[in-house]
Amino acid sequence: MTFSPIAIAPVVKPVSQMQLAPGSIVTIPNVNWQEFEAILQELGEKRSARVAYSQGTLEIMTPLPENEIPRDLISDIVKILLKHSGLPYQPFGSTTFKREGFAGVEPDACFYIQNYQKMIGVRRLRKDDPPPDLAVEMDVTSKTTLEAYEAIAVPELWIYDRGQLKIYVWENGTYRETENSPILPNFNLTRLIPATVERAWQVGNFQALEELEATI
Repeated sequence: MTFSPIAIAPVVKPVSQMQLAPGSIVTIPNVNWQEFEAILQELGEKRSARVAYSQGTLEIMTPLPENEIPRDLISDIVKILLKHSGLPYQPFGSTTFKREGFAGVEPDACFYIQNYQKMIGVRRLRKDDPPPDLAVEMDVTSKTTLEAYEAIAVPELWIYDRGQLKIYVWENGTYRETENSPILPNFNLTRLIPATVERAWQVGNFQALEELEATI
């Protein structure tokens, strides 16, 4: 008796049905640009997960609650320091930035400073819009995410990870770590921001920001 081989069809389910625990990272290889765009559309805009795409690899990340509080705090700190420095800005939150065919990334927070006037009133990014002048990421350890930022060429990138702030500036096609921020050179940010975040865990964001404003 001859048996015919059984054809096994792959199981395909929408990405939106994935149940990810806080702090999870899912890596999906061999994703082309059209598939990436379709996944973004499927996930929608009102979601807690963040995505990063570079060189055919897609990462979907869900933040921990302990990351969300510092994220909002650091965004507020940036606004205070920019205002104190007399630098107008336009915040763009966690907007998805893309370089078509190459990369896509969603920062935890980002700001237009040099180009803020051009971005006032913009509801959806256009192909010729510049990248934000400053992007902030929490706990980024992923090579894919950093590659995506390199493709998009954000001039200044801050990464806050386990109580430490690292500052990267875009130079000659790559990121270089530096001690000082070109945007806010008058502040020792690698000390000020971790200290303010730690203070917020003790007294809350509101009081920590009030104390920061009093000191500057």
